[in-house]
Parts: sequence; C-alpha cells; structure tokens
Amino acid sequence: MLKQALTHNGLIAILRGLRPDEAHAIGQVLYQAGFRVIEVPLNSPDPYTSIRTLRDSLPADCLIGAGTVLTAEQVQQVKAAGGQVIVMPHSDAQVLRAAKAAGLYLSPGVATPTEAFAALAEGADVLKLFPAEQMGPAVVKAWLAVLPAGTVLLPVGGITPDNMQVFVDAGVKGFGLGSGLFKPGMTVDQVASRAQAYVAAWNALN
Repeated sequence: MLKQALTHNGLIAILRGLRPDEAHAIGQVLYQAGFRVIEVPLNSPDPYTSIRTLRDSLPADCLIGAGTVLTAEQVQQVKAAGGQVIVMPHSDAQVLRAAKAAGLYLSPGVATPTEAFAALAEGADVLKLFPAEQMGPAVVKAWLAVLPAGTVLLPVGGITPDNMQVFVDAGVKGFGLGSGLFKPGMTVDQVASRAQAYVAAWNALN
C-alpha cells in the first residue's frame, strides 16, 4: 500500500515540530492538496498524539507514519498510536526487523549502496536517500543502475519545487519534503499554499 500511495502522489510530508493541536487542520490541507503519506518525526512535541489524531481524522488511503525512529521500542509505540510507516534517518537492522515484525511499512535512511542493499535484504519497502543535498541526481542514477529493478529511492533534504526535475530525470519516483513544506509556527494557509506548489510541480513532471 505504501508504493500504491506513492503512485498516487510521490510526495511525503515530513511534519517535524508539529503540535497535536495543529495536526487535524494541517492533515486536512495536505490531504486536500493530494498528499497520501504524512510523517510525524518523533522529535516533535507529543508525536504519538499527533499520529493518532492524523490517523483518526484522515481517510484510509492516506498512510500515517513516524520519522526519526531510532529504537525497536519506538516502533511499538508508533504502532500503538495507529502509525503505519516507520521512517528512519539510518538503517539499523534491529529497528528494521522490529518494524517488519510489527507489520509496518519501512523507509530506512541510506547514504551508500552497501546500506541500500542491506536495507532491502531486511525488507525495506522504499529507501530514503538522506541527506539528498550531499547526493545529487548522478548518485541516484548510478544507484538505480545496480539496485534491484523497481527499487524506490526517495531523496530527502533540500528538495524544492524547482529542483525536483533533475532527480525525476534520474529515475526518482518520489520525495520526502521537510522544512520546505512545513516549519513550526507556519499557518495552515501557508502550509496549504506550499503543499499546492509542490503537488503542482510534481504533477507537471509525471
């Protein structure tokens, strides 16, 4: 279902710093803009409450996940809160196995082909290419030439509506969007405007 959601729209919203009282309204405008995967990093205020609010308030075709998941214990807490996707900045095998055992979708962070192959061997559904600022389209193209056919690489870090095309041309099927989409203190209208700009840019490329 994760790959299916990304087929609908390859953009993942990363809401670092989201507060629980904002979660419902922000989730609604993202869904209306076309987002079908929303991630709340665990270093946000009371992230499990926000995850629960998003899961309870959005349609079933929108997957809710947690980012910056660092331990197997956190995997269980995410699942208990209704989260469906585990996103990691790294590729720790213990966390990968815990997420797989819990029946959750898995997007570990990778920065080398060695990490990418190891994560796929542990059952990763998609790979988070992080930080994308350090690894441009040439890296993506080289990786995709050797990774198994159908591997989904999602660059995260520094992605704007203006720089997506070079990555898409290299074979990218989606992106994770952080501070370019949402920052703490932004209004719902500001988030809606940025979400619409990203989706318009994505749709123009696909």
